[in-house]
Amino acid sequence: MESFSLILAIVVVTALAFDFTNGFHDTANAMATTISTGAMKPKVAVAMSAVLNLVGAFLSVEVANTISKGLVDEAGIRPEVIFAALVGAILWNLLTWLVGLPSSSSHALMGGLIGATIASAGAGAVHGDVLVTKVLIPAIAAPLVAGIAALLATRLTYSLGRKADGNASKKGYRAGQIASAGLVSLAHGTNDAQKTMGVITLALVAGGAVAPDSDPPMWVILSAGLAIALGTYLGGWRIIRTMGKGLTDLQPQQGFAAQTSAATVILASSHLGFSLSTTHSVSGSVMGAGLGRKGGVVRWSTATRMFVAWGLTLPAAALVGALAEYVTGFGSWGTAVVAVFLIASSAAIWKLSRREVVDHTNVNDTDMDAGEPAGVITTAIAAVTPPPASGSATASEDAVPAFPTQATAERTPTTTTTV
Repeated sequence: MESFSLILAIVVVTALAFDFTNGFHDTANAMATTISTGAMKPKVAVAMSAVLNLVGAFLSVEVANTISKGLVDEAGIRPEVIFAALVGAILWNLLTWLVGLPSSSSHALMGGLIGATIASAGAGAVHGDVLVTKVLIPAIAAPLVAGIAALLATRLTYSLGRKADGNASKKGYRAGQIASAGLVSLAHGTNDAQKTMGVITLALVAGGAVAPDSDPPMWVILSAGLAIALGTYLGGWRIIRTMGKGLTDLQPQQGFAAQTSAATVILASSHLGFSLSTTHSVSGSVMGAGLGRKGGVVRWSTATRMFVAWGLTLPAAALVGALAEYVTGFGSWGTAVVAVFLIASSAAIWKLSRREVVDHTNVNDTDMDAGEPAGVITTAIAAVTPPPASGSATASEDAVPAFPTQATAERTPTTTTTV
């Protein structure tokens, strides 16, 4: 029978709060392209994503077991350590949400847990082999694999649809984009919701509420699924707006290929217990889809800023988690100080966000910086791309460069999508 102490209850509530932020932080992964292309209305899109996130939470527990049984030594972990880890993850999620930055909630959680564990029990309490094989390697491999798959899928899609009616083809791919967006949402539930399940289960083991090596109890699975679904429904509109510009110009065919490729990678990783970032996977697939279309390009300056943010996520959350663990080490009053700091910081970030409200009514009301230079890689790819044949079905997809010159920018608006 599970028995709860006050600190254990605080940890569970804080973990669900993180799961909630994970939901609205990562909504854009599944729905940004669908919303920006007009395939679905914003509120309908996030509602569908929320339901499928909840369903996905029940499909597997492999990722949850990676966190609760594999990443750190259960024997050396106290509930206060997990609380400190969640503080680091939540604050990083909220800060990046405030500036509309699509960073990895998964790595924020991993970083917070690693930092707090090292501060409490030393580096030996972190299982380095699991960290490398199931966190760091997937972080690098996932965007590459998803990107290559999306590039090939995009080229195959355009090749198969070369002789199809243009308007009918686009309508069909918009329907496919809705289906693939739903698949990404389902995959997100199988991977990200389980991370919170793993953290809560680890806390229950640390607090003596469940036996070591236990799978997540059903109430943990249900509560984590509901928390991430609620966060998803409320929508991370600030990040969705950011994902609506800057990285590449996507047409419905590319959006379908990108989302299908990303969902495949995420679902396969969930089955194998890899705690990868859905943000990394979707970003890689979008870039691959951008390069897969003839004349398609990627704005590498935007991609570089995104890569830098990815690199900062894990160490930044680890640092906050370690500092929070140091303060909780002073006893109950230290834990109370950290809790007050978390609440006050969250409230301050929310208040700052009210200065510029972003919601479903204005999520697409953002001007694109079309004047940014394409860069060396983009120019090289465009230079070797053969021009389309006159009158061919693909001529329309290549008629307007993804990043217009000064002359074309004045007469041709473009819509871009970034993750």
